[in-house]
Parts: sequence; structure tokens; C-alpha cells
Amino acid sequence: MKSWSGAVLAAPATLWLLAAFAAPLGVVVLLSLQPGSDPFVKLALSPSVEQFGAIFADPFYLSVLLKTTLLAVGVCIVTTLLGYPFALWILSLPARWRPAAIAIVLIPLLINVVVRSLGIELLLAPDGLINDALALFGAPAAKHMLYNYGAIGIGLVQVFLPLMVLSLYDVLQATSPRVLEAARCLGASRTMQFFTVQLPLSLPGLRAGLTYVFLMASTTYVSARMLGGKQAWTSGMLVWQDVLENLDAQFASAFALVMTLIAIVASLSIASGVKQLTPWLNGKPGKPWMLPRPVVIAMEAIVPVLARAGFALALLLLLLPLGLVVVQSFNDVPQAAMAGFRHFTLRWYQQLFGDRLYFDSFWVSVSLAAGTSVVTVLLATLAAFAVVRGKFPGKPAVEVFWMLPLALPQIAIGLGMLRLLQTFTAVPAFLGLLAVHVTITLPFCIGLLRASVQQLDRSLEDAAANLGAGPVRRIFWVILPCLAPGLAAAGIVALLLSFEEVTVTSFLTTARMTTLPVRIYAEATYSLEPTVFAISSLLIAMTGICLFLLCRVVPLDRVFSR
Repeated sequence: MKSWSGAVLAAPATLWLLAAFAAPLGVVVLLSLQPGSDPFVKLALSPSVEQFGAIFADPFYLSVLLKTTLLAVGVCIVTTLLGYPFALWILSLPARWRPAAIAIVLIPLLINVVVRSLGIELLLAPDGLINDALALFGAPAAKHMLYNYGAIGIGLVQVFLPLMVLSLYDVLQATSPRVLEAARCLGASRTMQFFTVQLPLSLPGLRAGLTYVFLMASTTYVSARMLGGKQAWTSGMLVWQDVLENLDAQFASAFALVMTLIAIVASLSIASGVKQLTPWLNGKPGKPWMLPRPVVIAMEAIVPVLARAGFALALLLLLLPLGLVVVQSFNDVPQAAMAGFRHFTLRWYQQLFGDRLYFDSFWVSVSLAAGTSVVTVLLATLAAFAVVRGKFPGKPAVEVFWMLPLALPQIAIGLGMLRLLQTFTAVPAFLGLLAVHVTITLPFCIGLLRASVQQLDRSLEDAAANLGAGPVRRIFWVILPCLAPGLAAAGIVALLLSFEEVTVTSFLTTARMTTLPVRIYAEATYSLEPTVFAISSLLIAMTGICLFLLCRVVPLDRVFSR
């Protein structure tokens, strides 16, 4: 590859993110520095800290920031405690069963957050499954499980646990079996192998998982709105309300930037903490640690029991809410908020197929997801070749820039893009949605295709060149056929991520351009029709079918591991 070709291949993805990520983020910064709350004010370059002063002078806003941060920390702790047993369970399975186990993790991850939150509502409702189980044992009903920070926390753990499991599995499966064998030969029990070998070596994956979970948990508003009502406020809920209800984009932008600053500080703290715990990654010797014999004996007796309980709880939390949604879609109840099975019915599916609004939103989502998948795969493929085979100045900085959409709150991207579309009214709403969806899915697909490009056999390309095949023929006859499984995997992942996205999309939809997840969110929030469970069940089935097709192309455990 010529010296200039790497920069050329990297340019499309970089330019896209400059327009659809950096520009909206810059608009948010400018909005946060505008005085007043006039929704039609023109952006001025004379900075003002009025909005930030209002935030730090009001105890309510400070309390929301504190509670949201503590909530995100709690979600990080619980997902870590549940994620390790689940990841180790996947690792313990025979190779032929691991793709199915990864699918169990991916199905909840790739289903939109509204559907998953609906399942948590059915679980925690006054007449829900938990209270039914308590009644069987004669225990008193728990009447206040919904509309508080505890309910939000349970919902967020269910939503973000797959990210932690995949991050941990990635590093755990890369651990050499010889290291564990050496620990066994030295007399280490299964529990001590985990604490002395697997846990220290998995800390880089834990860092990635904690970063993802904290960033997303600290900026979420869909789950918080559905499970907390308006009795438990989070930062994301305040930003959403100020933008779409109060029309105060200036204050919302300042609040979003404060959230972003908290997220950056948290990410740096996590990275610093893991760096201190993994000195060997920087060429420094690690410090051995010893535990008293009674402590070791107690751990060997208690930890396996806790690990099995954690795995069972994680499995139930991932799948049970989705199962409740499917059951509720056949439940003959007058209102969606009513849990508990009454009578079997197909009326909600009949009503669904007679409602044109759902079909209109479905086609909007399909068109948007298909366009996102095509554009994302094209940009990610070029970027992957630039990273793997290209050498150009600033390459490390470009790679970091490509990953920034994962490292900064998505709510800020949606807010900035909304203002850009309001300014440049000639840009169709569909293109704005496409730009944001590609921005969200691009980092995932670059990671997937980077691994696929690294695995290409260069000798096949050299052989084709020796036989007289030019660059274009080598691309179509050698590279693309060998890269086909990776392209298919990236395309399906981008399709599902785009189809199910609701957090940023809700900022940009219009009356004529409403995606299906946003319509489901509106129906679940403001309507009492159980039809929402029918469409949610169909989305669960669609996600399962897509994952089955993906697994037929390439095993899922290879797609989501290094």
C-alpha cells in the first residue's frame, strides 16, 4: 500500500464524523455559552456562563447530577458482579455452544430499550410477576417497586449488562490456557485461579465495560422516564425535557456538557485505577498479594455459591423481561399497564396489523436502517484497511477520534444535530437521522471489520497479482470474497443497532418521519393500548432471526471477541 493511500482510505470516515459528530458537539458548546432561554436566538460568539451559573446555583440540579452519578456507579458495580459469572459461564462451554450463549447476550442488547423497559415494568408492577411469586409463599406484596431510583437501576442493569459481559468475555477468552494450567499445578483452586490469574488479566476488559456502562447509564432518559416516572429524576430526563418540552436548548446544552465532563472524569478515573492495578502492562512488575488461610477457605466455600446465584440472576434479568413482553402480547387485558395473565387473545396482533401508523413507522425504520447499514459498512471497510495496512501521520489520533462517539454522551450529539437541522432547514430530516445513526454504528463496525481485515491472507493477493490481476480485480476476486463474512456481520449489526435506536432518534423525528422505536416509546408512555406489546414481540422475533442468520455466516463468538 502506497504511503498516501492510508490517509485517503481514512478520509471518508473522518469527514463523516467531523460533520455528524464534531459539528453537533461544537453547536452544543456554543449553545451552552448563550445567555437567556430564547429558542430562536441566533448563535453569538460572545460567551456567557449564565447557564452554568444557573446549574451550580440550584440545589435541585446539583442533586440530580449527584443522584445520576451515584446511580451510574451502582449500575457499574452490579453489572460487574453479574457480568463475571456470566462471562466465565460462556467461557466454560464447549466451542460449539458458545455462539448460542453469545446470542443470549446479544438479543437483549440489540432490542431497543423501550421493549426492555416494558418487560421490567411487568416484572415490578404491583400485580406483576414478583408480587405473584411473593403471594405464592404467603409474603406481603411489595407495593412501591416502580417509579423510583431502584426501578431505574434494575432497568439499567438489564439494559447494559450485555456490554459488560461482552467486554469481559473478550479478554477472558484471550487468556492463555497454559497460565491457568500453571496455577492448577501450583495448587490453586478454581476460586483462587479466578482471583489470582483471571481477574487481574481481565482488568483491561473491565475498564472498557465500566466505561461503556457508566457513560450510557449516566445519560439515559428512556428507561429513566418509563421506570422512574417523574418521581425520580436523572440528568438525561432533564436535558430531554428542557429541549423538547421547555424549548430551552441553551440550558439543556450546558447541562449536557456538565454531564459530558462528569463522564470524561469518570472515564479517566477508571483508566487511572486500572493502570495502577496492572503495572505489568507498562513493563513494571506486579505486586504479589497474600490472603490468610482462613480467608481463602471462606472464599472457596462462599464464592462458588455466589457465582452460581449471580449467573442465575443475570440470566433471568436478561431474558425474563423479554418473555413477559411476549406473554403480555397474548394477554386479554384492557390496559397495557395491567400485569398478570387473564385470558389468551390475538386481538392485539389483529389491531396492530390494522393500524397504518405502525406500518408507516416500520418502513421509515427499515429504510433508515438499510441506509445506515450500507453507508456504515462502506466507511468502516475503508477505515479498517487504513488502520491495518496504512501508515500516515496522525494515525493514532484518527483512531481515537473514530471511537469518540462511544466515549461521549449520545444525548449531546442528538441535541447538537437538532439545532443544525433547525438552522439548515433545506437538509431533509431523513438525512439528519442517517448521519446520526451512521455516527453511532460506525465505531462498532470499524472494530468488527478491523479484526476481519487483519485475518486476510496477504499471500492470496500476492498470488493474484503474480497471475496478472490488477488492483480492481484483486479487490473483487480475492479481497471481497474473503472479507464477506465480516462484511455481513458488520452489516447486520449496523442494521439492528440503527433499527432499534431510540435515545438520539427521539430528538430528530418529525410527524412524518417517526421511526418504529420512537412510536413504541410514545405509545408506551402516553397510551394504554396493549398493542405495544404485540409490536415489541415481533421486534424480539426479528432480532432473533437476524442473529440466527448472522450465526450462519460467522459464529457469534468470533464476531464479538478479539
